[in-house]
Amino acid sequence: MAQNQFQDFLTPSDTLNIARRNTVVISETVALGGALVGLNQLWYKDYKKSDFHFKNDNAHWLQMDKAGHAFSAYHMGRFGAELLEWSGASKKSQLIYGSTLGFAFLSTVEVMDGYSAEWGFSWGDVAANASGTALYVGQELLWNEQRIVPKFSFHRTPYAGARPEVLGSTFSEEILKDYNGQTYWLSANIHSFFKESKIPKWLNLAVGYGGEGMITANDALVNTIFLPEKERTRQFYISFDVDLTKIQTQNHFLKTLFSVFNTIKVPAPTLEFRELGGVKGRILYF
Repeated sequence: MAQNQFQDFLTPSDTLNIARRNTVVISETVALGGALVGLNQLWYKDYKKSDFHFKNDNAHWLQMDKAGHAFSAYHMGRFGAELLEWSGASKKSQLIYGSTLGFAFLSTVEVMDGYSAEWGFSWGDVAANASGTALYVGQELLWNEQRIVPKFSFHRTPYAGARPEVLGSTFSEEILKDYNGQTYWLSANIHSFFKESKIPKWLNLAVGYGGEGMITANDALVNTIFLPEKERTRQFYISFDVDLTKIQTQNHFLKTLFSVFNTIKVPAPTLEFRELGGVKGRILYF
């Protein structure tokens, strides 16, 4: 009985459930409000305040930070829309109030950057936030499904050891800060584009973007002994992937789990194309 009740709780409502909708709104308000307060206490309080100002950082970190903004805005918006779908809200409400959640939250953080002497309000970041939201909304309007999903993967690099205060001193910090180890992907579900084919519904083809040789935002490296790359370089990838949401199951707990973990690129054979030249095949890349 308890299992059935849990399944019923996770099953999206066919019609608007006011109690569920109110739960979603209150929970999101508390969680995101708390995140902003925590961010201010843990991050911004250690830096000097300033008058609101702008900063053009579009050339920094080989635009890896912009890819991160688009990724975050997309998935925060996707989760916002899926939560409203769970409450039985209309498709229109899902797109207007749910899918814009990431853009609204990250743009608020951008305003906080604008009052920090260390950073500044970046129109490039706002554009990246908007692109992530537009990717979700556009696909819902065009196809009524998400055929192309941004994903993320990470591997440790020696660059964090060169500047741990900037790139992270622990594994969890490195995931967030070491752009050298991050890869951002656009993972496309093949069957969604070829409905009549016998291609497995869960099989995706992914293209990825990464960068290497960065220990500062925009200065060239000089330590060619310790670090493997003396120049900043972009890498582009082609790989297979799995769309976890296309795995057939009637278990709504598993569906929820698959939705959450569909943000991560599955390790798979990969071709790497380097901006400085050369192609490398990898048996498994993450």
